[in-house]
Amino acid sequence: MPTYTIAELAREFDITARAIRFYEDHGLLTPSREGAGGRSRVYTARDRTRLKLTLRGKRLGLTLSEIKSIVDMYESPKDTVAQMNRFLGILAHQRETLEQQRADIEMALGEIAAHEDECRRMLAEATQVQAAT
Repeated sequence: MPTYTIAELAREFDITARAIRFYEDHGLLTPSREGAGGRSRVYTARDRTRLKLTLRGKRLGLTLSEIKSIVDMYESPKDTVAQMNRFLGILAHQRETLEQQRADIEMALGEIAAHEDECRRMLAEATQVQAAT
């Protein structure tokens, strides 16, 4: 079974070792310890998969708590119907949030466009006045 160092995972996923330790602190990763005083972290294929799922959850905008429940779901074959319903609920909530953000962004872009148009109009008027004098 392959194992990975923190540096290897950081390089593979283009994140910092500090980020990996952060996920470990929040219970998303559980590496074993080796070396003098257990100072070296050793990550398994399971940890690598959990990190991949964690980063995917972050890209979706999920909280660490939501990510942890989803990642844990993949390792627990018990009561998969309830787990999948929970996952669907999390995804539906995130979809609502993103759709609201999109609406807010579209409104802000419309306001910016209106301000740009007004500035261009005022600039054209000022340029005409300046050219006439």
